[in-house]
Amino acid sequence: MSTIETNRSIADGGLGHVVAHLSSLFASWKDTRVTRRELSRLSDRELDDIGLCRGDIERIARGL
Repeated sequence: MSTIETNRSIADGGLGHVVAHLSSLFASWKDTRVTRRELSRLSDRELDDIGLCRGDIERIARGL
């Protein structure tokens, strides 16, 4: 799970740090989107077989 540091200025890490952080945020967003999409494609029966229901998809996708 990603965290956002709000107590550091951009100057502390430089532009490279900012780019790396944005890249990490994008990768995390993409993983969440793919997980949500794949779980949503499963039937209710398939979700039940793995111990999930439709209401669990968002929680699982966000890694909570």
